[in-house]
Amino acid sequence: MSGQQRQLAMRFLAEPSDVNFGGKVHGGQVMRWIDQCGYAAAVGWSGHYSVTVAVGGIRFVAPIRIGDLVSVKATLIHTGTTSMHFAVDVRARDPMQDADQARLCTHCVIVFVAVDDEGQPLAVPGWAPDSEEDRRLSEYALKVMELSKGIESTVARYRTGAAQP
Repeated sequence: MSGQQRQLAMRFLAEPSDVNFGGKVHGGQVMRWIDQCGYAAAVGWSGHYSVTVAVGGIRFVAPIRIGDLVSVKATLIHTGTTSMHFAVDVRARDPMQDADQARLCTHCVIVFVAVDDEGQPLAVPGWAPDSEEDRRLSEYALKVMELSKGIESTVARYRTGAAQP
C-alpha cells in the first residue's frame, strides 16, 4: 500500500569485482547500491514506477573493504507533488562483527519522481514531518536541492560561455 513504507534497508556483500585499483569498493558501485535502494523505497512509497532525478550532498566518508557487509538505508524526508526525497546512509562492517560496529561510509539525498507508462510525472502520497528530527531532515532535503540548483546554474553559465575565468 502506497504512502506507508517510509524506510527501506537493503544489504549487499562487497565482492572482489566491486573494488577499484586501491582495493576498496569504488564509488560507482556504492552509487549503484544507493540508486537500487532508493528506487525500491520510492516505489514502495508511491506505488508506481519511479525514476531518479537527482542525487545531492553525496559524501564518501570511509572506505568499504572486500568482504564487508554493506547496509544501505533510505528514509523518506520530503515529498513534493510528484517527487520523493530520501536520505540514504551507507554503513559497512565485517560480517563477523556486531551490527552496532557498522561504520558510516557514505551519505546523500536522492530524489525520485513517480511516472506513468509514458514517462509523465504522477502525484505521490504526501508526507509531513511529525517530529523535530523529521522537520530538520525535511529542511535538509530542501537545502541540498537548493545547493544543487545553484551548481546547475553555475555549470550552465560556463557551458554557454557567459562566465569568463
